[in-house]
Amino acid sequence: MLTFIRKQIRRHLPTTIILNKKILVAIGGIMCAIAIFAVVTNPLIVGTAATTRLLPIYCVQRDAKVAALSFDAAWGNEDTAQLIEILGRYNVKATFFVVGDWVDKYPDSVKQLADAGHEIMNHSNDHAHFSKLSSDEIRSNVEACNDKIESLTGVRPTLFRAPYGEYDDNVIATLNSMGMHTIQWDVDSLDWKELSASEITERVVSRVSPGSIVLFHNAALHTPEALPTIIEDLLRDGYTLIPISELLLTGEYTIDHTGRQLPA
Repeated sequence: MLTFIRKQIRRHLPTTIILNKKILVAIGGIMCAIAIFAVVTNPLIVGTAATTRLLPIYCVQRDAKVAALSFDAAWGNEDTAQLIEILGRYNVKATFFVVGDWVDKYPDSVKQLADAGHEIMNHSNDHAHFSKLSSDEIRSNVEACNDKIESLTGVRPTLFRAPYGEYDDNVIATLNSMGMHTIQWDVDSLDWKELSASEITERVVSRVSPGSIVLFHNAALHTPEALPTIIEDLLRDGYTLIPISELLLTGEYTIDHTGRQLPA
């Protein structure tokens, strides 16, 4: 009997060793996967990797109290003349990002904005979702709007704001290759939500800092009512309000992970 048992142990021992090795390999694989997961989900490492993403300019590092007011013009036109009058009252020049279709509908308003000294920049030709377009489609869309603006104002846009604020690396890289800056904002008035004038004013004035870019919309219900108080409060606080092209840094620069343009 003892001899039989010994034979059985010898017979099954290699199989047992092989099975144990397979188990150890499987456990090792699981441990390796856990370690990799821990590394790639580490906030410090994710934060570092995230900074490699191409970003638009949200704001600019400026020591002086300067900021820019911007307006997106995509739909209505009911208050454009009123906005021009209010800005002119305080001798403030703003940047208007216009859609090509809007230019087609309201060419006189585009000319009036340009004649008043405001910047007319590109907000796409038809307010498409640019993150869904190829580089060639983006380039064609942007150039179509640039052509329309230049034909009316004599000035070709150098700044672009993506419709819906949507962008990805392809959008930014394509615009960069066209020699155009993609511009976002760090202060959102949320005027399109039909907030009251006092709410819009509080949002903007409390958030502006040196180098800020403020987002408004033309045809927003309460923006004309809020705008005089916003301008007066910022001027009183020592701010100079200038077009975005004058706010941007010239020469070599970098953009940090928050979208702030910094000197290189």
